[in-house]
Amino acid sequence: MTLRGRLTAAFLTVVLGPVVLGAVFVGTTLSTVDRSRSTERLSLAATAVRTSIDALCQQLRAAADAVALRPDPAGRAGAAGQVVSRGLAAAVLVTDRAGGVTYATPGGPATGWQDCAGVRTGGPVRAISARVDLRDPAGTPLGAVAAAELVDPAFVARLAAVTGVAVTLLDDTAGPGRIAHTTETDGVRAAVLAAAGSADGERVTATGDGRYVRRLGPTPGQPLPLVLSVPGGQSSGLPVVLLGAVLLAAALAVLTAWRLARVTTRPLVELAGAVDRVAGGDLTARVPVRSRDEIGRLAAAFNRMIRETAGYVAALTSSRDQLRGHLGVLGDTLASTHDLQRILRVILHSAIAATGARAGAVLLRDDAGMLVGQCVEGLAGRCPAGTDPEELRMPVGAGVVGAVAATGEPQRGRVRPGPTPPGEPWCETYVAVPFTAPAGEAAGRDPAVGVLVLYDRLGGDEFDDDDLATLRTFAGHAAVAVENVRVHEEAQRLSLTDPLTGLWNYRYLRESLRREVERANRFGRMLSILVLDLDRFKIVNDSYGHAAGDAVLAEFARRVRGEIREVDLAFRQGGEEFVVLLPETDARGAATVAERLGAAVRETPVVVAGHTGTPTTITMSVSIGIAVYPDHAGTGTEVLDAADEALYAAKGAGRDGYRVATARPRPVPAGEVPADPTAVPAGTAVGDDDPPRAGPPTGPSAADQPPSDQSAADRTPADGARTEQPTGRHAVGTPGVTQPGGASSGPHPPRQSRGR
Repeated sequence: MTLRGRLTAAFLTVVLGPVVLGAVFVGTTLSTVDRSRSTERLSLAATAVRTSIDALCQQLRAAADAVALRPDPAGRAGAAGQVVSRGLAAAVLVTDRAGGVTYATPGGPATGWQDCAGVRTGGPVRAISARVDLRDPAGTPLGAVAAAELVDPAFVARLAAVTGVAVTLLDDTAGPGRIAHTTETDGVRAAVLAAAGSADGERVTATGDGRYVRRLGPTPGQPLPLVLSVPGGQSSGLPVVLLGAVLLAAALAVLTAWRLARVTTRPLVELAGAVDRVAGGDLTARVPVRSRDEIGRLAAAFNRMIRETAGYVAALTSSRDQLRGHLGVLGDTLASTHDLQRILRVILHSAIAATGARAGAVLLRDDAGMLVGQCVEGLAGRCPAGTDPEELRMPVGAGVVGAVAATGEPQRGRVRPGPTPPGEPWCETYVAVPFTAPAGEAAGRDPAVGVLVLYDRLGGDEFDDDDLATLRTFAGHAAVAVENVRVHEEAQRLSLTDPLTGLWNYRYLRESLRREVERANRFGRMLSILVLDLDRFKIVNDSYGHAAGDAVLAEFARRVRGEIREVDLAFRQGGEEFVVLLPETDARGAATVAERLGAAVRETPVVVAGHTGTPTTITMSVSIGIAVYPDHAGTGTEVLDAADEALYAAKGAGRDGYRVATARPRPVPAGEVPADPTAVPAGTAVGDDDPPRAGPPTGPSAADQPPSDQSAADRTPADGARTEQPTGRHAVGTPGVTQPGGASSGPHPPRQSRGR
């Protein structure tokens, strides 16, 4: 909305608000007064109805008493005739103790009498009656006498005449909304019935056509269901008059507001036009000063501001391109958050260009508490003798830069005469700002993780506060860069490692298996895979709790890492199952590693805290399945499955041992005679160097026997492949899995029989 529109709306609100509120107040007041008067009329009418019906009930009760006083039936019949003939009642009914009629005056109304005490006799209300008990001289009940008055349109009309309001008698035995007799006209009966149906108790309710309705009874003393209604006293033309007055006032207010807003906003429109021209780059725009009021002073100030701005723009334009270049390089480099050296180099170069420094450096704190230069510029000839600028190192706390890193407070100034601190470049003036990674304090690290320092400003002047503020900005960029690299490296580590054991996870297993298989295939080498599973690990969790189980898994992972080479890879595949990749290792070497791993787990129990917190010693063992690429499978997934099948076999054979997978059949080239199936497979040594074959051990285990003269430790050929032999621990025998010696027997057990 424009300013003119807002001013117009404000004026209309100020002018029309009181008018509308006055009209609403008048209409509400008149409606309230009319309702109050109508309510009072209905209250008086209700009182009159109760008085009239109470008087009628008193009259009927007196007539019934006159009949009941006669001692004999003939006398009672005569008295009843006299009561009816005198008009004291329309009918008299005498009943015995059982309720049977002993006498009734002729021509009386049908059943459906409404007792004055509120007791209904059933059916629609055709008469109102008063009932007295009939007794003999001794006081014994003989029956009852009831005197009734006919309830008909004439009766309702008499009530309306007494009260001065319209009266409607409802037939409530036929359901809601039924009229027995009424003095209302046909056009308003439906509205009266609707208002009476929604009335709560005897509260006054208004109808849509301006009438007020009140429901009355049935209650003790007034047993008839009546509805009283009166027309409202408010004139139907009053709302029209009020609406017309409001519309006329609104029209006059709109015309006045439009004129006033136009006169007020004309100078502001001119000012807005000039502002638009200035925003488009036209600094020659001026606003005419038409008055000396506030708007005139605003126009003069605007003209003066534009003249001064034109001078500033001319000065800023000369340095804009240079600033754009620096910001563009800095922004592009910061987007590459993984190349820390490049980012720090661009930050240092931009800081030097922005402050006019001759040299500078960015140093980061290492684990030994030294500040190490990550990138330097212009320090040739400034470092101490024998010190390469690219190898800048300063102790934290020593010199200017060390003090900045230790205290976390920036410093600037001129170097005092005297010896140069160890490792610090020579300079005359300096400014140094520490920077802290955004999450540094939360992670508990030192206040400053690095320092950005500049030396010797061009012209010989010292660095000022503006240079310090500029350097703080660039130090903030350096902090973000360091933190981004740290977060990226940490995210990579967390995405590929298991948080409990610290080993590589299943995701990295698939990637590493593919990579190692490709490397083994490319160089013609072997790759052994060990699948390890802790025996009966579920018992540990059930007996000592999951915390103890986690401690066992972590200790098992530590022992695995201690028994493999640096080039070997250990993974946690899930639960208590682990995988080890042994590059350039054949089945014999893998069997030797399996023996060492089994011994490392078996021979040293694990001490954990039990449920009660007391130390508990747990003896564990491990079952291992071994498969070799390409002897047992042609792809990484298949060789992993083969090792898993061998693990199943080791489990089924009694656990605490290892098995080697069955070698896959190799295709026979055309023209070549197939090998004798009973012969020993090629590449399999036969003799004392072979590991024990399949089958349960008999007598002392292989671990208790002295090693053979032929049983060797690791042998590392010139090409780096590992060829190992078992060190004495037996290989578990199970049908369907062949040991390195080539033995095999029968199919392997089903997978669901594997015990953990």
